[in-house]
Amino acid sequence: MPVSSCGLRRLELSVAEPELSVDFFARVLGWVVIAEPGGSFSGWVGDRLAAQVVAGERGWHLFFGDAEPRGLKGNSSVDGGRVLHGPWAPPPRHGEPCWVELMTESSEDGYWLAELGWDSRSAAEDFVLFTSARHGEPRAVAGRLTTSRAEGWQTYFAVDDVAAACARVSELDGRVLVEPTTVPTGLIALIEGPRGGSCVLLEKPAGWGGAWS
Repeated sequence: MPVSSCGLRRLELSVAEPELSVDFFARVLGWVVIAEPGGSFSGWVGDRLAAQVVAGERGWHLFFGDAEPRGLKGNSSVDGGRVLHGPWAPPPRHGEPCWVELMTESSEDGYWLAELGWDSRSAAEDFVLFTSARHGEPRAVAGRLTTSRAEGWQTYFAVDDVAAACARVSELDGRVLVEPTTVPTGLIALIEGPRGGSCVLLEKPAGWGGAWS
């Protein structure tokens, strides 16, 4: 049994035009952008890395923290090092990752429990919470939603005002795919940059996972 992963080590967005994409997300999420070697960029909120943007075409890729780096199914991997975002990290600020959710047509919960040392509990119809007991009592570390609408891990970012963030997305030629709506996690909207990289905005989460924290 692996040591239970207690959250997200880092996020990476792979797109054809990383400089233009990081500029879009920085202007929506308030990142401070640093140019990195090789034409990649990092977006920061204070002293915490929010995401890296690199050249490519695979979209968002999640790196969970654990001792043994390795690839996982879908748009995810395991990376060694300190977990920056999760239920034991400081509360997410505007522009920081605040939750991750696996969207899938067929449940493969056993795979993720075995790979990442998680447990699971049913939270709603077609929805499961993955929990970690890495540092004590189990806490929600990720979610799994059974749906035919999408496949893969979905990234959530904290924002102070979802409606204002959506207006900013439209001003910058991005798309609001799902207008602000209330779900069990909280008040959300689904957006996409003009060059890809769809993600969910979650308004004022009190902690990792919003209402699940």
